Amino acid sequence: MGLKPDHWIRKMALEHGMIEPFVENQVRDGVLSYGVSSYGYDVRVADEFKIFTNVYSTVVDPKGFDTRSMVDFKGDVCVIPPNSFALARTVEYFRIPRGVLTLCVGKSTYARCGIIVNVTPLEPEWEGYVTLEISNTTPLPAKIYANEGIAQMIFFEADEECSVSYADKKGKYQRQGGIVLPKL
Repeated sequence: MGLKPDHWIRKMALEHGMIEPFVENQVRDGVLSYGVSSYGYDVRVADEFKIFTNVYSTVVDPKGFDTRSMVDFKGDVCVIPPNSFALARTVEYFRIPRGVLTLCVGKSTYARCGIIVNVTPLEPEWEGYVTLEISNTTPLPAKIYANEGIAQMIFFEADEECSVSYADKKGKYQRQGGIVLPKL
């Protein structure tokens, strides 16, 4: 399995629709960077957020998620409360090829502010907008800037294709159209 460089990412995005919308070069002026980088693609966070709240004193349960533990927010700047968490989605829609595994890591500018971005791997033939988990680990409110870079996707191409892809298994998070909450 090998890491894929910028020219491979451009080819897969332009010829196969792997990333839409696709920004061919890295945009940096006055924003948290996004677009193609040396060995990855810096994704943007959309302006839709679900922020955790404890207003109803619910318990977070991945087997029976209570939607009352989230507050919907739409805007250019999302403020995540101290020691809290928000869900968001990427601006970009992904179509991962069958022979590719994609890993997501947070951007260093946010990480240096105590803001951690977590995303599970995008498996071969997974498709959709990526649901981002954004944690504010600080004791202070933290700003997240919509339509700017939030994380980097790194693409690994396998030596051979997997025998069962995410599409083959009919994965529960296939073709996500927005922020998707936990499913069992």
